[in-house]
Amino acid sequence: MKKYTMLLTVFMVINIGFLSITTNNSNATHLTDNKISKNFVIQNINYDNKTFGPNPYAIIETSLGTIRIELFKDLVPNTVDNFINLTKISFYNGLVFHRVIDDFVIQGGGHYPNGTRKESPYGPIDLEIHPNARHVNGAIGMARTSDPNSATSQFYICDGPQHFLDDEYAVFGKVTVGTMSVVRKIAAVETTTKYGMEDWPVDDVIINSLIIKAKSEEVNTPLLNILEGYPNLFPILRYILGFQ
Repeated sequence: MKKYTMLLTVFMVINIGFLSITTNNSNATHLTDNKISKNFVIQNINYDNKTFGPNPYAIIETSLGTIRIELFKDLVPNTVDNFINLTKISFYNGLVFHRVIDDFVIQGGGHYPNGTRKESPYGPIDLEIHPNARHVNGAIGMARTSDPNSATSQFYICDGPQHFLDDEYAVFGKVTVGTMSVVRKIAAVETTTKYGMEDWPVDDVIINSLIIKAKSEEVNTPLLNILEGYPNLFPILRYILGFQ
């Protein structure tokens, strides 16, 4: 009886989650400061139908925590392919976030902790812009010089929306809601000038590893993001849905 009660509770939560997603239009759900319980608040969550698509995910293990990013391969395939190709050769492992500005961006993918520059073996890529890939909170984009077609390996993650960068820089993904706290933690570190570069963290924030996973391997749906407020239900839900 206890087992069936638990299963019923899980399915009730599932129904509530999907109801909250489907009560708005088919393109987006926007929740701001909605207090669901005393210990759980959803803030500034923007979901759209891409969240349910087949896009791959990047899993960035940093010295301050894990960041999960949906890659918009359906929108900007060339930019995503460049990022994935670099990941396949472990290009980013051991590099740092060398430019960190609170309430703006955290940028990495081009320097070792000792300041040495690492160059992409694939060279620059053409600027790829899509109107549905904007500089929202948590967006990941390609850093570049003044030449629009000069991006290689360096990327940045937005700490807050930065829409003045729209149509100027290539956004190719977005951090999942459950790991934005890690982006915020990195953005808040103390910085200084190192190796002739400003805004370098006093204590290095290192990219320990960066891997790519398919959605079926690393689940990041709106429902599971909502259920992060109820960690005891996660193992049960993942088992029921067949995810390991």
